[in-house]
Amino acid sequence: MFQIRVMKFLIIRFSSIGDIVLTSPVVRCLKQQVVGAEVHYLTKENYRGLVSANPYIDKVQVLGSSWDLMMHQLRYEDYDYIIDLHHNLRTLRIKRALHSAKHVSFDKLNIQKWLLTAFGINRLPAIHIVDRYLYTLKELNVVNDGKGLDYFIPEKDKVQAKDLPLSHIFGFIGIVIGAALNTKKLPVHKLQQLCAGIDYPVLLLGGPEDHTAGEQIAATDPVKIYNACGKFSLHESADLVHRSTIIITHDTGLMHIAAACQKPIISVWGNTIPAFGMAPYYGDKSVKQYISEVTDLRCRPCSKIGYQKCPKGHFKCMEWQDMDKLGRMIKSLL
Repeated sequence: MFQIRVMKFLIIRFSSIGDIVLTSPVVRCLKQQVVGAEVHYLTKENYRGLVSANPYIDKVQVLGSSWDLMMHQLRYEDYDYIIDLHHNLRTLRIKRALHSAKHVSFDKLNIQKWLLTAFGINRLPAIHIVDRYLYTLKELNVVNDGKGLDYFIPEKDKVQAKDLPLSHIFGFIGIVIGAALNTKKLPVHKLQQLCAGIDYPVLLLGGPEDHTAGEQIAATDPVKIYNACGKFSLHESADLVHRSTIIITHDTGLMHIAAACQKPIISVWGNTIPAFGMAPYYGDKSVKQYISEVTDLRCRPCSKIGYQKCPKGHFKCMEWQDMDKLGRMIKSLL
């Protein structure tokens, strides 16, 4: 009797929310296109929940407090292939330790990003990071299936109607006010101005660290604007994204979750730029989206990640964002 040989794959991406969501097509395409593929995913303990509900992942491996314990578990698995989508010193140590496994690594294009942020010289390819991630599977003949991103919300983490105000049960615009660094975020006064021009229920999304800013924004119209920042888990916030009519968001993890939910998105960009290859990604699906950015600034992009404060002190990449134009974008999507 013919028996299919199991091939064990270890995909590595330690962090963060958006980057892990952007690897989901690699997981799905690998699992569905390689016969006998057993897919394991290695990430940090904090991000286990992001991948544990993914049906295309057979086992989640975790980088926790003990490196030795993690390495013992990885050696036991005897992997055939390592797909390194993080590509740093720690992943290099793992690949050297698991030397019997073949490995391919994602090219972060750090030199090209440095040229752009330091000198304004753009040598970046016009290719989305999802397609660059998938390029690591080329020798396995795995191709992009065009289905976009995945994000799986466990049933137990779906938000109940009773957890929302009555004003928002039948629909709302989701505004993601948070981001990892301040130079990726609109200032509170700009978000207040944005919300004032919206004639529709608004739900603010973010973590506990965004709650105070959310209260300041919601105070301008407590009935129309509901501050959900810090009140819901990541999966619950993802469910609220799924329930939203449209999403307005900074360059952050919930932006990519919104794309996975096939939501119309208005993405607002500060010190980072879509040309880094991380704009909302829908695959072959046609979903309307807008990108809002101040394009005529010589100082932008100033970093591939971001800062807590504008290095120039003026923060024009966000202060010059046109809220009236954003309002017109919103109306065209409703």
